[in-house]
Amino acid sequence: MTLGPDHPLLSVTLRPHRSLTPQGLWLVVICVGLASLVAAIPFVVMGFWPVAGFYGLDVALLAFAFRASVNSGAMTEEVALTPVELHVRRKYVKGAMEEWRFNPLWTRLHVDRHEEFGISKITLRSRGTSLSIGQSLGPDDKQKFYTALSSALCQAKAGPVFAPDERE
Repeated sequence: MTLGPDHPLLSVTLRPHRSLTPQGLWLVVICVGLASLVAAIPFVVMGFWPVAGFYGLDVALLAFAFRASVNSGAMTEEVALTPVELHVRRKYVKGAMEEWRFNPLWTRLHVDRHEEFGISKITLRSRGTSLSIGQSLGPDDKQKFYTALSSALCQAKAGPVFAPDERE
């Protein structure tokens, strides 16, 4: 049995890693806010009330940064490889979406490596088009993704895929 041209050799959804849940991040903001309130009380009592405003500003900036972090964690990147097509789809936070389609036979992988950290950038190149993928992954995850994608691309370039019972 020959597997068809629509048979996926690789199908991966990449998401940015977040160490805390959104609820955990807001819990941190509330704890920092309470600590800032307690630290600001002596300044207000001594008459240095503008200092309390700066404590509040710090908490507001922290909340804004955490909200941006949570929102950026919603971005996804889907990579699907079949013997006839490499399809990359990015879904951004606000709902926008971009798609790229490559012929696996003409597609090459290029990696930038850092001596200490490993792979820093993975780029797909095909017929004058260059696309960086997996930007939200850490170095170890980039290495795993690169290995899987490279293997699947080699399999797509090797030709038709046969089931184990047809190799006779």
